[in-house]
Amino acid sequence: MTTKKEYLVYKLSDEMKSCIKIDADLFKKLDVKRGLRNEDGTGVLVGLTNIGNVVGYERTEEGLKPVEGKLYYRGYEIADLCHAIMAEKRCGFEEVAYLLLSGKLPDAEELQAFRELIIDNMPLEQKTILHIIELEGTNIMNILARSVLEMYTFDSDPDSTERDNLMRQSIELVSKFPTIIAYAYNMLRHKQLGRSLHIRHTQEKYSLAENFLYMLKGPRFTDLEARTLDLLLILHAEHGGGNNSTFTVRVTSSTGTDTFSSIAAGIGSLKGPKHGGANIKVCDMVAHLKEHIHNWEDEAEIAKYLRCILNKEAYDRSGLIYGIGHAVYTLSDPRSVLLKEMARELAREKGRESEFAFLERIERVAIKTVYEIKGEKKKLCANVDFYSGFVYELIGLPQDIYTPLFAMARIVGWCAHRNEELGFEGRRIIRPAYRCVADENEYVAIDQR
Repeated sequence: MTTKKEYLVYKLSDEMKSCIKIDADLFKKLDVKRGLRNEDGTGVLVGLTNIGNVVGYERTEEGLKPVEGKLYYRGYEIADLCHAIMAEKRCGFEEVAYLLLSGKLPDAEELQAFRELIIDNMPLEQKTILHIIELEGTNIMNILARSVLEMYTFDSDPDSTERDNLMRQSIELVSKFPTIIAYAYNMLRHKQLGRSLHIRHTQEKYSLAENFLYMLKGPRFTDLEARTLDLLLILHAEHGGGNNSTFTVRVTSSTGTDTFSSIAAGIGSLKGPKHGGANIKVCDMVAHLKEHIHNWEDEAEIAKYLRCILNKEAYDRSGLIYGIGHAVYTLSDPRSVLLKEMARELAREKGRESEFAFLERIERVAIKTVYEIKGEKKKLCANVDFYSGFVYELIGLPQDIYTPLFAMARIVGWCAHRNEELGFEGRRIIRPAYRCVADENEYVAIDQR
């Protein structure tokens, strides 16, 4: 039987149906940039930054010209940074974090001191550890957000937006995210699966990526696993000021709110399936394709099934091939290109080369099939999410932490953009406009309604 409260909720929901509708033609008529996007799909220019640059096309007199994708951190091309680190077979996330936060690449002595600073700041307050253990809930992104808000309580100067204080808080957040996520997952594993609860302490000899794997599952990880995770952290650390979560951090920072409130808002934005959860959708889709495509080497069979997906006849009937296409990149996503290099090597180490080859075929055939059905007006490429979930799986990481891992990397970019937003001279609160298109109404007394 429906209670009065349940009926009222249903009634209000039914009435809401009409008031949330807005005529779609009005957006074009009033030149509203829906999603802060221009008609050609590019983002509306709302700010300037020195931090990151995402390049997927060139502007010409004829319009947008697709180009091979490039990503720059403080003016350095991501491919140059990653290839140098990969060639030396070392972890480089701390070096990239130093670059994004300070604006310069560290020398050997500065990098070593920064690494030691990160390790020193990785342990959590005892009360925070206990709260993570006691927290109910199964979503680690929510636990991460609550833990960040709790850091405000223990911070020595939580509300100050002075430069030195902002840098101190940035370093502490970058350091503590891996610990919070590892402890939260171990707690979840303990409560849901009845497994032993492990609280492992950071090791001075390890990098941030190695320490995360150690805290998560002990010393049972290979050098290649650690370096691949490190690469993923580098690739996800920054992506310009216009991505949704970074823009959220900049919007909230423009109000002058404290660091922890602003970062918690960024976590909430990243949690959305259209942003940070995209690689999980790719994993689910690929698992579905593995079951329904009998010959993984038959490109004709792959194409036939992908057509069914595009025609909303298979999988989740959304008509989408997840992991294909990007808002900015056209001919290639440089993050995906770099990740494929390590993914191929890791798949070889794990004896899963046939699955990696299957992914490559899906990528190639999917783009060709979309072009056949929808034309080539919009150029497509595989984005970083297409391979990241597979790589996380090869490393032995559970899906529960895929999106938190994104946050663990992006916290560097968030902090860099917050610090830049607060450092602008003549800074103004970010306040775009919304045009109200509702009719005006005369007030009616309650006894006459």
